[in-house]
Amino acid sequence: MQALTSFEISGLDVFSKGKVRDVYDLGEKLLIVASDRISAFDHVLPTGIPDKGKILTGVSAFWFEKLEGVCPHHMISVDPSAFPSSTEKFAEIFRHRSMLVHKARRVDVECIVRGYLAGSAWKEYAESGTVAGCVLPVGLKKGAKLDMPIFTPSTKADDGHDRNISVKEMSNLVGAKPSEAIIEKSLNLFEEAVRFAADRGITIVDTKFEFGYLRDELILIDEVFTPDSSRFWVEETPGSEAINIDKQFIRDFLEGTGWDKNSSAPQLPEEVVTECRRRYLLLYEKLMGERPPWEA
Repeated sequence: MQALTSFEISGLDVFSKGKVRDVYDLGEKLLIVASDRISAFDHVLPTGIPDKGKILTGVSAFWFEKLEGVCPHHMISVDPSAFPSSTEKFAEIFRHRSMLVHKARRVDVECIVRGYLAGSAWKEYAESGTVAGCVLPVGLKKGAKLDMPIFTPSTKADDGHDRNISVKEMSNLVGAKPSEAIIEKSLNLFEEAVRFAADRGITIVDTKFEFGYLRDELILIDEVFTPDSSRFWVEETPGSEAINIDKQFIRDFLEGTGWDKNSSAPQLPEEVVTECRRRYLLLYEKLMGERPPWEA
């Protein structure tokens, strides 16, 4: 099974190329095409994950529709037949891995909501007893559920490291009223998704959102509650130890290789690629309650 890590697309104007997605400019709209590339520690890895772009697109589309009552979003369609005629000859490449969206003015802040003490939040807490400068109770264990989800913003860097910032710094960057609206929507989105996912045996540990403005309306953009942008835990069988069904699996593997995170990233062994794909698919199937359409 081949991973699609690059595209041969001619005749469309490139808007941007990210670690995972290539974005094409269609005037007032954008076409976001998700590749099978995977990144970790600010590096695009040399090995892709087959069908990853399809999974990310399907999961995002699912959540955009599910949560549109909480926050409007930029998605128009994931059906290539609804895309502009200029994209027709690439329909088979775009199928299942592309999303036509409204072009929005991006708010340059990563909006992170954490429900559990995991990842960089755990590392900071273990060192200082804080998360994003917020003092937490003493004696919490790794993976502990927080009394209330917390909002921890960071800068939005297209290249290199994002930088954790305080809510006050965020307000200075984007304004006090926009910050209040973004924080409220972020927490409401998280709360709604947590309830839904729990009914399907999925724990949402943390996530990050991006917002933009469509005219004067604040909307959700980019991706939402995907295994790239969030941490999820699930018990594969009742009572078994919970596993990550997200990109943390890849981070954990890389941490165990001794890679210095500055030199070129190592190749992923076949068994790691296969297991990562299985976990991403497991999330998709638990959310949707069915196999993905490309495997039907």
